[in-house]
Amino acid sequence: MSEVALVTGAAGGIGRAIAGRLVGDGWRVLAVDLAPDADGPGDPFGADLTTREGNRSAVDAAVERFGRLDAVIPNAGFQHVSSVEEFDEDRWDALVALLLTSPFLLSRYAWPVLRASGNGRIVVLASVHGLVASPFKAGYVSAKHGVLGLVKTLALEGASQGIRASAVCPGYVRTPLVEAQVADQARVHGIPEDRVFEEVLLAPQALKRMLDPSEVADAVAFLLGPSGSAFTGAPLVMDGGWTAR
Repeated sequence: MSEVALVTGAAGGIGRAIAGRLVGDGWRVLAVDLAPDADGPGDPFGADLTTREGNRSAVDAAVERFGRLDAVIPNAGFQHVSSVEEFDEDRWDALVALLLTSPFLLSRYAWPVLRASGNGRIVVLASVHGLVASPFKAGYVSAKHGVLGLVKTLALEGASQGIRASAVCPGYVRTPLVEAQVADQARVHGIPEDRVFEEVLLAPQALKRMLDPSEVADAVAFLLGPSGSAFTGAPLVMDGGWTAR
């Protein structure tokens, strides 16, 4: 019987690419999103992952539909670009809820079935911003740093129970989430929008290119496969040389 994965934020961008890659590899996938895409890869399921009920219902749905759960891939997220002084407090709460609390809740609720799998895996989509900081992204950077701490704890607790936890830390990926930042980045940095990619987004990277979502999906598939069996408690960094500085 094929393995089952729960992928959040699966309606577009990185999450859609991950769900598609896993379906192509023979996985059965519950594709979770606030507004799920009925035409996308996997079995769509709608849930508000900023709530406890939404996270629990996603795990329950995977088990009810497929009878098991072998991997959880928390990917859902959004961005907010603002100075600390002007950072909206509700946006802070929502960022932490979706980027940090949701991966914890999904892991907590899925723990018994991941243990029963005998080869349970949690792969969190973190970010290079889990390792470094950029200005005007206090909420995102704080949540991504926190989720890497969560991954370390999950790995230590899960090792004796057949559960591995890791993360993927990409640099900028060509997705609608990144493209939607351009206007705000131009505003806070005081530059024209056509200079944002060169002077802000790609400036810290040695390799001056965006990643494609399929490259991130390949990394997740590697961590879920036999060749990734030694990875736990640490991120797989694919940042174009950003953190080499």
